[in-house]
Amino acid sequence: MFQRFYGVLFAFILLFSAQSALTAADNSSALTRIQEKGQLVLGTSGNMPPMTRQLKSGDVVGFDIDLAETMAAAMGVKLVIKVLPFEGLTTALKDNKVDVVISNMTMNPKRNMEVAFVGPYLTSGKCLITKEAALASASKASEVDAKQKRIAVMKGSTSEVFANTLMKNSIIIPVANDTLGTDLVIKGKADAFLSEMPICQAILNSRPQDGFVAISSNLTYEPIGIALPGNDAHFINWTENFLVRMNATGFLQVLGKKWMGQIVQ
Repeated sequence: MFQRFYGVLFAFILLFSAQSALTAADNSSALTRIQEKGQLVLGTSGNMPPMTRQLKSGDVVGFDIDLAETMAAAMGVKLVIKVLPFEGLTTALKDNKVDVVISNMTMNPKRNMEVAFVGPYLTSGKCLITKEAALASASKASEVDAKQKRIAVMKGSTSEVFANTLMKNSIIIPVANDTLGTDLVIKGKADAFLSEMPICQAILNSRPQDGFVAISSNLTYEPIGIALPGNDAHFINWTENFLVRMNATGFLQVLGKKWMGQIVQ
């Protein structure tokens, strides 16, 4: 039933997007370039399930990938995925190595100084993966920091900035991806892995055997958005209208159920 609904909704979206895709390239250099080459080049980290994850086959899947696939289809072009280190995604966008970044990226003022954002398409927050009930129940950073714990974070993420800024008494351990972070917790080399709510939820769902305790409520407000070149008003406007349609048709809610088992907000 879900596959049928997903297919019908996807067809509905494309039907109403086709006409605009044919004329989108009139005045925008980015949209012109995308349509001329027949490709929308996506930059993503590929290591933040359920938002984006690279399989052993090399294929990349996730909430963000489905969203990007739909974006490319609405333009009438093929999606090309470039997996890059998370901390290098905005640089790749500024250097025109990718056309768009969709990678569980928080829209914050520092990043927004470099690139434009459209969204949020999902609202998240910081949470902890841990085996310690006292840490899992923390509702603010100071409660965690007071315990002077070892906190693993993904390098280059807002979690790293958050921990370095608000957890001065803790030992912050940067890691390359969520798997390494949770492995440190399992091996007792870190007391917790700090990440975003969708990632924490995915870890709990996929690793019930590892004894992680229930995650806490969001420690922060994290608006997740689509990053675009900051000097292209037409491309930004197109993406704003695309995201409005995705929300109004219920498509984002469908993706939330598919990848996280819950409705996104």
